[in-house]
Amino acid sequence: MSYTIKEITAQETWAVRHPVLRVDRPIATCAMDGDLNADTVHLGLFDSNNLIGVASFMSNQNSQFTGKQYQLRGMGILESHQKKKLGGLLIDAGEKKLKQLKVEVLWCNARIKALNFYLRKGFEISGLPFDIENVGVHYLLSKKLQ
Repeated sequence: MSYTIKEITAQETWAVRHPVLRVDRPIATCAMDGDLNADTVHLGLFDSNNLIGVASFMSNQNSQFTGKQYQLRGMGILESHQKKKLGGLLIDAGEKKLKQLKVEVLWCNARIKALNFYLRKGFEISGLPFDIENVGVHYLLSKKLQ
């Protein structure tokens, strides 16, 4: 199979964010703070012309880290394409873009079920797990890019 990754709009991410991350909630909950910022990067993973995965990278500072930071948000792969190492393609493409922007730290709030994926991609856990209301338990993860 041949997969491609390209930049997409915030609204285009909803086609994957909704069924993967917000399935039991209104589609409007797919909109995230920072989606429309000029420096936000939304990447879409395509199988032929079908959007099957998304990841958004937003300039956002977390007091746990120093330097120029971006936060990974709203990442997901459609269930029919999960467990095929495709999420790694999105992370790799995002990191390449962020390195060009001289970003020093990429961080995210990861769901428990995605924790091992991020650890395999070189992220490290910071602190204890915490609950995000209406979403579930998460870990704060980070990765140095520079």
